Amino acid sequence: MPQQPSAQLPTSAHVTAAEISRIAGVTRATVSNWRRRHDDFPAPSGGTESSPLYDLTAVQAWLRGRGHTSAASPTEELRTALRLLGPGSGTAARLFPLVAAMSRRTSEELAELATASDDQLIARTEKAAAQLPPTVPEAEPVRYGPDDAGAIRALLGCVREAGAQAALDVLAERELDEGAASGVYQTPEGLALLMARLLPTGAARVLDPACGSGTLLAAAARQGAQELFGQDTLPVQAQRSAVRLLLTAPGADVAIRVGDSLRNDAFPEVTVDAVLSNPPFGDRDWGHDELAYDPRWAYGVPPRFESELAWVQHALAHLEAGGHAVMLLPPALAFRSSGRRIRAELIRSGALRAVISLPARAAYPLHIGLQIWVLQRPEPGGADRTPVLFVDGEGEQLDATTGTPGTTVAATAGFGTRGGSRPGRSGSSSSAASSSSGSSFDWTGLTGRVLTQWAAFTTAPDTYADEPGVARAVPLVDLLDDVVDVTPARHVRATAADIDPAALARRVHELHEQLAEQVAALAATAESDGWQPSGASAREWRTATVSDLARGGALTVLRAATPGTRGSKGGGAPTVDRPVLTAQDISAGNPPSSGSVDIHADAAQPVAAGDVLVRAVAGGGDAAAMTRVAGDRDAGALLGPNIHLLRPDPARLDPWFLAGFLGGEDNIASASTGSTLVHVTAGRLRVPLLPLEEQRRYGEAFRRVYELRAAVRRTADLAADTAATLTTGLTAGVLLPPDNLDAPGAPDSRSA
Repeated sequence: MPQQPSAQLPTSAHVTAAEISRIAGVTRATVSNWRRRHDDFPAPSGGTESSPLYDLTAVQAWLRGRGHTSAASPTEELRTALRLLGPGSGTAARLFPLVAAMSRRTSEELAELATASDDQLIARTEKAAAQLPPTVPEAEPVRYGPDDAGAIRALLGCVREAGAQAALDVLAERELDEGAASGVYQTPEGLALLMARLLPTGAARVLDPACGSGTLLAAAARQGAQELFGQDTLPVQAQRSAVRLLLTAPGADVAIRVGDSLRNDAFPEVTVDAVLSNPPFGDRDWGHDELAYDPRWAYGVPPRFESELAWVQHALAHLEAGGHAVMLLPPALAFRSSGRRIRAELIRSGALRAVISLPARAAYPLHIGLQIWVLQRPEPGGADRTPVLFVDGEGEQLDATTGTPGTTVAATAGFGTRGGSRPGRSGSSSSAASSSSGSSFDWTGLTGRVLTQWAAFTTAPDTYADEPGVARAVPLVDLLDDVVDVTPARHVRATAADIDPAALARRVHELHEQLAEQVAALAATAESDGWQPSGASAREWRTATVSDLARGGALTVLRAATPGTRGSKGGGAPTVDRPVLTAQDISAGNPPSSGSVDIHADAAQPVAAGDVLVRAVAGGGDAAAMTRVAGDRDAGALLGPNIHLLRPDPARLDPWFLAGFLGGEDNIASASTGSTLVHVTAGRLRVPLLPLEEQRRYGEAFRRVYELRAAVRRTADLAADTAATLTTGLTAGVLLPPDNLDAPGAPDSRSA
């Protein structure tokens, strides 16, 4: 039967003080002041003394009475509107089809629709939602009621301002919370793209048996897949995945089903070119007893506590001969004794092609470094079994001659976007902190590092040259020992086998000279003359928000296209292959990352000299590194994801002045939402209103501060490289300690 509209507006929805601050666009301290100074401020209606909860309706009425319009981000506005409907309303699920329908409307059409009367709004959105394609599983005709009008308007605003995918994530977050299923997490966009690019070119039919939010299938579509199959145990996840694919791959053939893939496979007769999956970890109730004689277990019956090996064999069973599976798996699977026999069979048959370790915090659970397993279904009568490639994504790339650290991928550059999956849940998603690829984690560097080794290995596996500290191809016979441990760190050599002692000594000398020069440059940059106090107290000034400045024409706010975004022409494979300025480049002070970006040419946003760049996700512990003024080296690069680009009018705003004040710690905090993943709303950042000449004076000071920070970073990097090179030389036996060094505690011979 059709779903019915919500019967009545619930009497209570609660918010915390932090949520009130986001709604009103003020700091937490301001909310505390309101509570103390205004007797009519709503009294707590729930929670505890230390963490009170307030009635949302009463809070909104109080704010309106004081002239406070909402300053929340579009996604926060949608969350608030859904909370007003209360738990159990089901509105979030009924809005899924509307996201797909509204994604096809222009910004002007969405704005016009939002201003319609409640009756017109409901009638027009019901008609649009009724056009939902049949690919969405368990979708029934929807009906909206008068109580839904506020949530619908918030949804339209979110689609218009933040994009359809952001709106979809908020709706799914609400449904998962209502279903007590929070705790599943979305696979990071950067990780999904890396996994999809490990598939061979031309993989047209792709299956994800634990599809969750559809991130992996969407990544496969962006790599050219045209037939997409997915299954998930949670109906809300299956629906979310289907709608996501309608948004990102409108030309693909999509089949999404609800159910447990291991117990009730929705595609028993389907074989595909490739499987991409981030299956649940540590599930003890996966069906061990009832599936003991299942024909999928060609490599051995999975032990009760090794559900991951059931997923691995399920994936292989769905592949065409020669097809590939790329799976995200926990590191314990590589060495647990209970899975030794199945690992040995996977190796003997040639099914295991590569194991790639990821740094901790790359995906949930954040405290462990997950692994990517690349598998291939053996072809009957195929060639001799090739070695297995091991890539250590946690280590350092070493110079082949000196065996010393070279290009380092930031293994723990900061919190990644939420990923992984909750034990016992198929697929991934949630989205209290759903994000695309990207927070401060260096997916560009890690992806380039992994794909370089994989391409070299697949081109000529028998002649592949190992790269110390990064990757090594190991013959099968060396893996089939008593433990069959396939942990990459166990097989990748930490140092080069043949280090040239003379070359290493020269490298040490060069590093010492560079370090001495850099220390002198740092001292010059840190010159302290000229800095004066402002007076007896801190200076005060009038300020304006970035949104105010944009409305006044003083600057333009731009945002990078979502990875995989198609331009107005639609269709076609991604065509952009230019350097990309990433959020990691901003925080680390690096030039634009080389390589390609998965954005259609029509949607690419180039950077110009003088642009002010603000990271859209805070983190890493350094608020001042949140901003950057684009220079000549940045000009022409494409704007990466999770970056706000502010293009000031040079006749009205100095870019260095703007970047300096925008990057202030308090400014960033007041414009941020979230806890685990902190999103910065650019429009809420504030800037002092000063004459242009005075702006330039401040701008020059901020530029000097930026140069000081860059000098500190270069000095620290050189010192770390020097120490690592000396350690490598001493431990490898190619460097001798200097003769003029005294042992600790011994008399100083130089003073004798």
